[in-house]
Amino acid sequence: MHELKASNRHTLKRVGFGGGCHWCTEAVFQSLRGVTLVEQGWIASQAPYNNESEAVIVHYHPDTISLSDLISVHLCTHSSTSKHSMRKKYRSAVYYFDSADKTLIKNEISKNQSEFNEAIITLTLPFAAFRLSPEQYQNYFKKHHSRPFCKAYIHPKLQVLMQRYAHVYQAHDNIK
Repeated sequence: MHELKASNRHTLKRVGFGGGCHWCTEAVFQSLRGVTLVEQGWIASQAPYNNESEAVIVHYHPDTISLSDLISVHLCTHSSTSKHSMRKKYRSAVYYFDSADKTLIKNEISKNQSEFNEAIITLTLPFAAFRLSPEQYQNYFKKHHSRPFCKAYIHPKLQVLMQRYAHVYQAHDNIK
C-alpha cells in the first residue's frame, strides 16, 4: 500500500467502487481532481457479498471532489444497470468505510436513476476486506495506455469523463 503523508490523513476519505474491470475503474478514478490514490484489487463485503470482486479503493479530498461526484462518475462509467453473467466477478457496488456515508450513497444512487432507462443495480455495501492486485497490473492504464485493451475499453470511459465531468476531470500526465 502507498504511504500517505501525515498532514493529509485527516482530510482524506476513502470509498470503494466495483462494477467492471479494475483496470478500467482504476483509470477512471485516477483521472479525477481531488483523488490522491487509487488502490486496485479485490474487495469483499459481508455475507452474502463476502466473496472478492474486482474493485478499487479511492482516497480523495472531499473539499476538492465530493462523494456525490464520485458516485455519479462511477455509475456512468460501468454497466450499472446490467445483470450480466459476470456480476460475481464484477459486482456493481459502492463500498463505504464510514457508516455515516451509507445513507448519502443510497440517496445519490437513487438521485442518479433518472439518467438511466433501466434500474440501477449498484449495491451499497460495507467494506470488509481488500486484496491488492499484483504490482504488474497496478496503474495499468498509465503504463499501457496505447494497448488495444485500453483503446477499446478505457479511452471511451475517459471521453465520457471529459464530456460530462469536465469540472473534476484531469488528464493523465502521459496521455496527450
